[in-house]
Amino acid sequence: MSSALSTQTRKALEAAVAAIGGQTREGQIEMAEAVANALSDQHHLMVQAGTGTGKSLAYLVPALVHGRKVLVATATLALQRQLVERDLPAVVPALEKALGREITYAVYKGVGNYVCLQKMNSETADPDGEVLLEISSLGKDANRLTAWAKTPGVSGDRDDAPDVDRRVWLANSLSGRECVGADVCAYGTQCFAAKAKAKAQTADVVITNHTLLAIEIVDSHPILPERDAVILDEAHEFMDRTTQAVTEELTSARVIRAAAMARKHLPGKLADTFVKVADDFHDAMADYGQDIRGDFTKSGRLEDIPSSLEAPIRKVLEASKAIIQLIAVDEEIVDSDTIAERARVKGAVNEIATTCGKLLKQSNNQVLWYEPTFSTLYLAPLSVSEVLRSNLLTKTPVIATSATLTVGNSFDAMAKSIGFLVGSDPDTEVAKDEIDPANVQMLDVGSPFDFANQGVLYLPKHLPEPGRDGLSQEVLDELGELIDAAGGRTLALFSSWRGVEAADAHLRKVLAELPIKIITQKRGDSVGPLVEKFASDETSILLGTMSLWQGVDVPGRACSLVVIDRIPFPRPDEPVMAARAAQADKAGGSGFMQVSMPRAALLLAQGTGRLIRSEADRGVVAILDSRIVNKRYGSVLLNSMPPLWRTSDPAIVRDSLRRLAQEQINSPAE
Repeated sequence: MSSALSTQTRKALEAAVAAIGGQTREGQIEMAEAVANALSDQHHLMVQAGTGTGKSLAYLVPALVHGRKVLVATATLALQRQLVERDLPAVVPALEKALGREITYAVYKGVGNYVCLQKMNSETADPDGEVLLEISSLGKDANRLTAWAKTPGVSGDRDDAPDVDRRVWLANSLSGRECVGADVCAYGTQCFAAKAKAKAQTADVVITNHTLLAIEIVDSHPILPERDAVILDEAHEFMDRTTQAVTEELTSARVIRAAAMARKHLPGKLADTFVKVADDFHDAMADYGQDIRGDFTKSGRLEDIPSSLEAPIRKVLEASKAIIQLIAVDEEIVDSDTIAERARVKGAVNEIATTCGKLLKQSNNQVLWYEPTFSTLYLAPLSVSEVLRSNLLTKTPVIATSATLTVGNSFDAMAKSIGFLVGSDPDTEVAKDEIDPANVQMLDVGSPFDFANQGVLYLPKHLPEPGRDGLSQEVLDELGELIDAAGGRTLALFSSWRGVEAADAHLRKVLAELPIKIITQKRGDSVGPLVEKFASDETSILLGTMSLWQGVDVPGRACSLVVIDRIPFPRPDEPVMAARAAQADKAGGSGFMQVSMPRAALLLAQGTGRLIRSEADRGVVAILDSRIVNKRYGSVLLNSMPPLWRTSDPAIVRDSLRRLAQEQINSPAE
């Protein structure tokens, strides 16, 4: 990178940081210069940037200085909102002044995130809309959503819309495969999704999510605008999000919905046949679910489609193909509403046909399993790194960043999962106009926080190792005593719902006499409102499972104790992780060290990272799993975490928590 460009990047970064009332930090400057180098030299970059670095400005500023079109993909809605509602509006005016040109940015999400005006205004309700007619209490929500969609200037985006029942949203939105396209649709000129896409096409910075980017990469079909570089923020989650995005799901509810849509819009013999095979498939899935509930040896990964399901799936495939052929033949329709309705039917039926076809042709590179709770068949890829390598890493520079990218001080595990070629990976042929997936710089810029002085890592050796029966009484007692010493102010993270429920029952008994409010996450709860409630009540505690381990940002007095119940190793019955571990074992490696350990280390680092969120924060992280100090692999996990001061002495920890609680009582928040 030229010195002139380096100077320009530094000056622009100073202007951006000043605009948000902050100060540039060494790690932020180091990261910004590394991003600028990657963009100008066309190579990849992995940056571990600890909490407090200010990484979003460290990648946005050099990208804008270079005048490159950049796509930023995030894993969480919280970060997407922070970028669009806080960071970019605050710094863009300062950067426009510093760079002497206009800067534009936009958000782009999947079609299903926007109200579909054609569906909302259709005179004939399809099966999604009929649910609203059957349940009168949903009518108010439907009216609120319709009134909002008619308000001039609204985005049509679900995140800006009034909070409505999920079924109301489904009745007024559709998937990308069901959309007829703005050119044909009667509402094309008003279409919210089309407007968002048009704005994104010309923007300098486009914010999207991992899922949409993953779908585009795997399908090798352009959904997002063209770009000169891709930034993966929260990159530690990208492989899992990609796997989830391309996992095929087949439920009888989806098949029945598609059949009902076909019968409504294409009545006749073929639709009647489709409805019948959908009902037969539903019965077969229910019978199979009943069968495996009574036989645990049949749960988990399946080598092949169960024989009782193969024929029903084949019949669904044949019936859905017949409907698709019927729609293709009937081309004389000119009415735009009818065209749109048929497009929805075709999209829904096509999705079923595609999934059935893949299930019947599954290979050794895929993982098949049946999930009994929701009566669902899943088919996931065993690995996504090869498709990420060929369809993402050879196209543009990729900047992958997160607070947690290393396992035991090494980037290798995370780099390989994203598709970078490291170490002894086989060489790949790279065309002249492509970027080499092995040309990747790895950088850890640390954190501006003084972890050893700001926090304590409590590692009790005396507790029994976790067993299959859930939390031991000793762990529950320890949890209650720590919360008592802290005066509440606790985020307690559990690796299972069972753990959450056991802790809730125990704490309601032992904390009953204390002024500590217990907030417990329930299945289906959205994280945002829970965290707001916790942050607003200083002496409350929040108990929750995996969705709270990452992305929760509660600086200050409301969170001075983070408790983790156990090392979050993948469950043995988690089909994809178990299959990846088995594959590593078969190849002569160690599934435990290559698959289970990196996953646990990153989650543990993320969970631990919930404590110190600002330079003023102080407190304790307690890991109530003695294996971390008593087993040899514990050192790998500890080396992946922020360097807090460590102790196994319960007296020291409780005394520290009591003193901290007393200080907070004596100096009330302003």
